[in-house]
Amino acid sequence: MLKDKIIKPKRIKIGDTVGIFTPSTPANVLFKEKYLHAISELKRIGFNVIEGDLTKKSVKQGYRSGNPKERAQEFMDLIENQNVDFLMSTIGGYNSSSLIPYLDFDIIKKNRKIITGYSDITSLHMAILTQSNLSTFYGPAVVPTFGEWPHAFSESVESFLTLGTSIHLRNYKQPFFEKWSNHFRNAFTDEWKSVERKYEFNSGYKIISSGVIEAPIIIANLNTLCSLAGTSYFPDFCDNILLIEEECADFAEEERSLTQLKLMGVFENIKGLIVSKPEFLNNKGADFSYEELIMEVVGKRKYPIIYNYDCGHTHPMHTLPQMINIRLEALQNNVNITFLESAVDI
Repeated sequence: MLKDKIIKPKRIKIGDTVGIFTPSTPANVLFKEKYLHAISELKRIGFNVIEGDLTKKSVKQGYRSGNPKERAQEFMDLIENQNVDFLMSTIGGYNSSSLIPYLDFDIIKKNRKIITGYSDITSLHMAILTQSNLSTFYGPAVVPTFGEWPHAFSESVESFLTLGTSIHLRNYKQPFFEKWSNHFRNAFTDEWKSVERKYEFNSGYKIISSGVIEAPIIIANLNTLCSLAGTSYFPDFCDNILLIEEECADFAEEERSLTQLKLMGVFENIKGLIVSKPEFLNNKGADFSYEELIMEVVGKRKYPIIYNYDCGHTHPMHTLPQMINIRLEALQNNVNITFLESAVDI
């Protein structure tokens, strides 16, 4: 995968239409009230909404919204719908990878639409990146981002809009979030709107290894990324910066996943590593920290490594585009991430 082959999606603007697809967990059915609130938030911000066929019909097959072909068809219909300007996933789940064999990557490439989502959507990000060279957005999803009560996370929305609407972002320095939250509020009850969200002071990014590097970035959920190992959809990380994030960081599972990447040579070939805040930590009784576990597995490196970043399952979250050149500066307890180019094109 060569940087000069990367295709940028078309920029968007307020007033455009978002197409909603549900590639895995049917959150629109399971958390219907929160989903409907999220749709109203998208409209309040200024977007029009078109739901995919499965999403609109509130189809549910237990843990999924439909069979793989149906879910892929919903996605492709939105890609080809000329009234849809960009696509956003309802939520993640566990089975977005099932769509991959039924996607038409040439059509996805031709239409150049922003596709945004995170977590399990990593499967689609990596497949589209490796098969069409289109840069997708590791960014907001409908229910977790726009379903927040009483309003969508303003910082998350601003990050997405900044990257999605501007073709003049050279030397844009990403802002730092002063607070963050991993407060779980049950969406199966009215707790998601009746209990006020708790926030914590953001203590800052932690430098594990100092350095400065300019390189393209690839963003992935660690668990989902490892599930693609051995397939043609697992990207070439050589000379790129890798950002990994996790939902529930069970130390035993994290050690296994990180070690898998290590044994595959990923940490030998990248130019930098960013690890985001996990939503929940489970140290399994260990007397060492998550940061120390990362250091143990990854080992000493000459490239910059930072921890405690904000892109993933905690809120708010930064949006990051796949394979866009950034400058990662980690020096003397000071971390800066600067975009060296825009994420979109006309």
